[in-house]
Amino acid sequence: MSLLHEHTTTTARDDLANTDVALLPTGSVEQHGPALPLGTDFMAAQAVAHTVSDREDVVCLPTIPVGVSEHHRQFDGTLWTAPETFENYIGDIVASIASHGVQKVVVVNGHGGNSGALQRVARRLRREEIAFAVPWNWWSGIGEILDDEFGVGITHADEIETSMLLAIAENLVREAALEDAEAGAGETWGKDVHGANVGFDTVDFSESGVVGHPTEGSKAAGERLLSESSEELDALIDWLCERKMADLWSEEHR
Repeated sequence: MSLLHEHTTTTARDDLANTDVALLPTGSVEQHGPALPLGTDFMAAQAVAHTVSDREDVVCLPTIPVGVSEHHRQFDGTLWTAPETFENYIGDIVASIASHGVQKVVVVNGHGGNSGALQRVARRLRREEIAFAVPWNWWSGIGEILDDEFGVGITHADEIETSMLLAIAENLVREAALEDAEAGAGETWGKDVHGANVGFDTVDFSESGVVGHPTEGSKAAGERLLSESSEELDALIDWLCERKMADLWSEEHR
């Protein structure tokens, strides 16, 4: 795998001519409580994308760090952009790499708040036959591992994200703050009143900005998450490589 930003324009021309799939890591810069760094989501997505570095048919584009995160706005350090802005920006980047001949793209995403915008732009790019861009969250396809290690699905700054950060950037995890993070955490994402979701922002249901049990995270679990996620990404790339663009444009593609 090559990193596009390390190429010159002439070496990029030669490399992209032999590239089947582009990876575009996306995430966010947002609060993850007092123990995890603001860049947790984009760092995780980037780390997973880089695990397939031994592939010669893949190019990795520069990571897009800021995403759709206004619901964390009350917590210091959070950055965000509007869903429409994010959607259009991702669309422009994917269209750019498609113009150089790489029309198959995996958007390796690390932030759930980006999902709606990524689905919309993926549909548009396919409909207009610009690119086949697959939105893919790094925790997708590893439900058995999540259940085996934690017994729960991913929430926010929880034991799962804590484990991943311990595996990829241990020096940035403030382990002494994990207990405070958990003490002020919400038990579930959101807040319902008589069937209505009134938890518009994270502050509505979490004092610390955390949901879950970050003290239960571990580096060993994080390394397993990274490995399993890498295998899923590698298999997804294989799936894309095996298909012709004409089949991917089709409404009946499999």
